[in-house]
Amino acid sequence: MRIIRFLNNNEKPTLGVLTSQQQVSLLPYSDFMELVNDAENKKCTPLKLVQQIIDKTGTTEVFIYDELNLLTPIAAPEVWASGVTYFKSRQARNYEASNGNSDSSQTFYDKVYDAERPELFMKSTEARTIGPNKHLNIRSDSKWQIPEPEVGVVINKKGRILGYTIGNDMSSRDIEGENPLYLPQAKIWKNSCSIGPAIVLAESVPDPYNLEIRLCIYREGMKIVEESANTNQLKRKYEELVTYLTKDNLIFDGTVLLTGTSIVPPNEFTLQDGDRIEIEVPEIGVLANPVKKLISKESRLINN
Repeated sequence: MRIIRFLNNNEKPTLGVLTSQQQVSLLPYSDFMELVNDAENKKCTPLKLVQQIIDKTGTTEVFIYDELNLLTPIAAPEVWASGVTYFKSRQARNYEASNGNSDSSQTFYDKVYDAERPELFMKSTEARTIGPNKHLNIRSDSKWQIPEPEVGVVINKKGRILGYTIGNDMSSRDIEGENPLYLPQAKIWKNSCSIGPAIVLAESVPDPYNLEIRLCIYREGMKIVEESANTNQLKRKYEELVTYLTKDNLIFDGTVLLTGTSIVPPNEFTLQDGDRIEIEVPEIGVLANPVKKLISKESRLINN
């Protein structure tokens, strides 16, 4: 059961349920948490409530998915992220930290991969997070930037997993590799995170540890990167990551936690202005975003 959020004919946010025929039936909510809270008040699951609504209203209002102005599937107050939860991520972070030199000594990335406590960090806020087909930005002061395709869990303030979505945790590899204390600058800037296109209700996912993740990057209409991974390679359980996130912390309803990546483009690759990123999880959909490079203040002054 895939839930999307889009602008209706009155240019107001509304929820819909996406069918396998790429048609969308309207739901009487403007945000995902309204659906969850209504289901709780009616003492049923969100899946059961959606089915009841569809059975009652039928197809009186049906939209074509490809014609919609999609929004983030939830107005997430915060997006958090998990680091080094896949073996390939550990390898990539070590490569950054060593400036491309092979080093057999153990790094802090090795330590956190094997540690009891996972790496968690703030990635984005509602104002910084964009949905499908909107421009993701690359920093003006970085020369090595990549997307990081990830499965995101949508949780409530108590840490209950409500559903799964796709997230793009954009990363500046040169800034993070220069100094681990630069992590916030390597991860957070304007339009550095996208989520979507849908939320799959947790109760409708048979095995969240068997989700294929595919990444394609296009440049001037040509596919230049194509890689895939599976969540069965994830070292930690989703519940474990959520437990640490909510421990002694204030978490808001509708928070999204990205669970790490196992897809890292070749080391010589960096995103460029005009690229297009597509991340697909078949059970969820395709999160597609064009790329735009930010212009530094110095460049704007020179050009003006």
